[in-house]
Amino acid sequence: MKYRKLGASDLMVSEISLGSWLTFGVGVDGDAARACVDKAFDLGINFIDTANVYGRGKAESFLGEVLAGRPRDSYVMATKVWGQMSREDQGLSRAQILKQIDGSLSRLKTDYVDLYQCHRYDQNTPLEETMAALTEVVKAGKARWIGFSEWSPAQIEAAAALPGMARFVSSQPQYSLLYRRPERDVIPLCRKLDIGQIVWSPLAQGVLSGKYRPGAPLPAGTRATSDEMGQPIQHWLKPEVLAAVDRLRPIAKEAGCTLSQFALAWVLREPNVSSAIVGASRPEQLEENAGASGLQVEPALFALAEQIVAPLRG
Repeated sequence: MKYRKLGASDLMVSEISLGSWLTFGVGVDGDAARACVDKAFDLGINFIDTANVYGRGKAESFLGEVLAGRPRDSYVMATKVWGQMSREDQGLSRAQILKQIDGSLSRLKTDYVDLYQCHRYDQNTPLEETMAALTEVVKAGKARWIGFSEWSPAQIEAAAALPGMARFVSSQPQYSLLYRRPERDVIPLCRKLDIGQIVWSPLAQGVLSGKYRPGAPLPAGTRATSDEMGQPIQHWLKPEVLAAVDRLRPIAKEAGCTLSQFALAWVLREPNVSSAIVGASRPEQLEENAGASGLQVEPALFALAEQIVAPLRG
């Protein structure tokens, strides 16, 4: 496993990180989830990403239990705030940030998180209030660094311009061979501000693994057939998308890797990407995905893949 520096922080994070959206505490049973976490450590994955809203705290609670016996300095923990935890609890007001960080720390059974991220932008709270509250959290030692997910360039620049506040070191956008929108503005701006990318859905909810074949039934036991995990993937299950992904198979074969590894290596070709978040329901998936770290692929093969999916990408 290779490691990269996360933006302006002192965090060295594994190129492949373990996510928990829709999986831990929700769509994957406890024994399988625990096996995935154990495999992550065996593979050298040190970066774990979650959020308070995943399973309304269930993902954090699971991770708190499964990580309790491991040295705190053996992993980098990231969580998020903003999502709706109850009818009254949502957003990035000072009151919510201070309340939700304590809830997250309690569930995670730790005194601090390495990275505390704004899950989305809160249009109902002044940015100054949000940034001042995040700065309080950092000064209190409850979070070492802060980040954001899916903020616009204007919002990122506005936060960076506020004096006397903690600075963002990470951005968490959706980014994959099929979804390249962050390249337009977010990644160039983040390079300028020394903010690293932690990308989610680098395999387009598993479609870029090639497990879903054009015209074939959905494989049993996959995310697409799960009541808990299946909704977000529907966007990528269009026949034209699956046909294009199928055309990537010989390119990955020529590169000497699996289709999943090829897609992850494509994401990691971008120097501003610090880590690619993958979800897993089985340790074997994680082992395959980890093989993308440090993988060397001829740029011409990446260019050919880009041409094939260009008409489809976001």
